[in-house]
Amino acid sequence: MSIIVGIDVGGSTTKIVGFDGNKLLEPGLVKANDPIASVYGGFGKFTNDNKISLSSIEKVMVTGVGSAFLGDNIYGIETVHVNEFIANGKGGLYLSDIDEAIIVSMGTGTSYVYSNRITGEHSYLGGTGVGGGTLVGLSDRLLGMRSVQNIANLALEGDLKNIDLRISDITESDIIPTLSSNATAANFGKISDLASREDIALGLINMVYETIAMLAIFSARMKGIKNIVLVGNLSILPQATTIFDELRRMFGMNIIIPENSAYGTVIGAALEGLK
Repeated sequence: MSIIVGIDVGGSTTKIVGFDGNKLLEPGLVKANDPIASVYGGFGKFTNDNKISLSSIEKVMVTGVGSAFLGDNIYGIETVHVNEFIANGKGGLYLSDIDEAIIVSMGTGTSYVYSNRITGEHSYLGGTGVGGGTLVGLSDRLLGMRSVQNIANLALEGDLKNIDLRISDITESDIIPTLSSNATAANFGKISDLASREDIALGLINMVYETIAMLAIFSARMKGIKNIVLVGNLSILPQATTIFDELRRMFGMNIIIPENSAYGTVIGAALEGLK
């Protein structure tokens, strides 16, 4: 057995996956403020959960902002640093099983990568500071909450009619035939004095998602494609499917949230070791 392990070292979480040949092993995640502690803790948990020995691991592929703290070996195993944007691209294409797409990595901020499996191109297109950090920061000030999961749970009972200005609020005419009357004209543009905490939570999530989605759509149009793949922790909130499906229908894009989307980057890092 010769296993390739991938590790994505983030600011507060570390994700780890492995490939035994072409078989993807069960992913793992640990939370720690210290990147070194999180890597070694995650490594131990991963090997234990998957019942594999250190001697069976051929190589470790690391990526993410915290990977700079790591050297060229972990437990004496060769450790290779992988460009995060290449990891995003490879992971997104693998999970979606398509050959060409805009890969959107939704983390603390958001990055956009054009990836083509046929040509091997993984080009960083740019990014935005709007992401999970935005959601947490604004929720802290407006709701006194910092847990993304708790914010998402609160938002399940929210109503955007009390928060956002919609197209239907300002005109009865069709601006563009495909543009829904429920399309947002201004995020938080109609916030009511009676807006609840639930409404505000949903408004914040919707604002972050719509901003991310529109930049992805512009990127896809620039490349002349319709496939957009979402990866990263922010892609798995319960509101994601509903909000992105509406934008998919409205703008004629194929927006995909694949299984294991939260692990897209770390899966891409491990795939780089299979070359």
